[in-house]
Amino acid sequence: MAPIYEKKTRIKILIAVLALLIGAATIIYTNWLVQRVSAREQQQIQLYAKAQEFIINSESDANMFVFNEIINANATIPVILTDGKDIVGAKNIAMPPHLPEADSAARLRAELALMQQQHPPIVVRLGAGQNNFIYYRDSQLLRQLRLYPLVQLVVIGCLAVIAYLAFSSSRRAEQNRVWVGLAKETAHQLGTPLSSLVGWQNYLRDSDRFKDEPIVEELGKDIRRLEIITERFSNIGSVPVLKDENLYLTTRNAIEYLQSRVSKKVKFTIESDLPMDTPARINVPLFDWVIENICKNAVDAMEGRGSITLHLRRVRTRRTWYRRGMPPRQVAVDITDTGKGIPSNKLDSVFMPGFTTKKRGWGLGLALAKRIIENYHEGRLFVKWSEVGRGTTFRVVLNQ
Repeated sequence: MAPIYEKKTRIKILIAVLALLIGAATIIYTNWLVQRVSAREQQQIQLYAKAQEFIINSESDANMFVFNEIINANATIPVILTDGKDIVGAKNIAMPPHLPEADSAARLRAELALMQQQHPPIVVRLGAGQNNFIYYRDSQLLRQLRLYPLVQLVVIGCLAVIAYLAFSSSRRAEQNRVWVGLAKETAHQLGTPLSSLVGWQNYLRDSDRFKDEPIVEELGKDIRRLEIITERFSNIGSVPVLKDENLYLTTRNAIEYLQSRVSKKVKFTIESDLPMDTPARINVPLFDWVIENICKNAVDAMEGRGSITLHLRRVRTRRTWYRRGMPPRQVAVDITDTGKGIPSNKLDSVFMPGFTTKKRGWGLGLALAKRIIENYHEGRLFVKWSEVGRGTTFRVVLNQ
């Protein structure tokens, strides 16, 4: 099942690369447009300068035509005309109404300083060795066009985030429906053989042939276990009832049942930094399921030989986790095994449905455990520590 998630990762990378290519193409094309518009504005200013030079140096009747068709035609590009020392005139520079003359002059000087930094001046030859100089800066349209790629990228990024969130939400909803449907159907399918097993146990208990046989009681234990499993599956998709349960006793009971059904070469140990009566808000059947799944994975990782230590401790509350408006007190169960460990590049994948390193298995145990703790108990489940060849520690965080 792991290759499925590797393919999804490759698809995500491909989508990211395509998005980057689209963004790069947008920037390149817009820059090309900016260069063309900038060159056109430069040509307009050069024509503007020649028109100024023509009007000043000529007494032709065409002066009015040139003034109207060229000088007044420039309504977008800010321009300042100087004689080399003082400002002679300005055009297309917005000034607030009723601005004092001194303030207007100061603003024009500030505009001139910006223009001098942006473009070299264009010389207007007046004759007799006298020259004027035209300074200009980019029009509002050109400045907006320069910013357009950034705005476009921000918009594309926002749309991509919204699309990703919508896709993720839809996928999670679909996964939830699959989980709930599978769980309900499993509970339904277990009901029929379970009823039959209960009948057979009653028959064996009442039979003189099997009177006082330990197998009858062992069969009863397994039947009760199947009933618990059926209840677990029934609770998936429903809102479980959380109660203040003794964390140590609940954990010990889960381990005692599991210990008698795995290799005798696996040693279970429970350690606690908490008082023995410390409560935690849990649903016992579902919490037992989490402990069972994590420990079974640990037994498989150790190949039936090693030790599993469960350490109960208090943890600092994360400020982002709230219940009833106040940060809850939290406790943790650290489950440490002496197995093969998890490679660092696989740590983000261990809780994905379908991820498994075993030849047989659906890869649902840890994914289901994480859903139970985080969705139903409002807690956390994560890999606290892992080292290849030494083992792994899973941490289960619960509210009190």
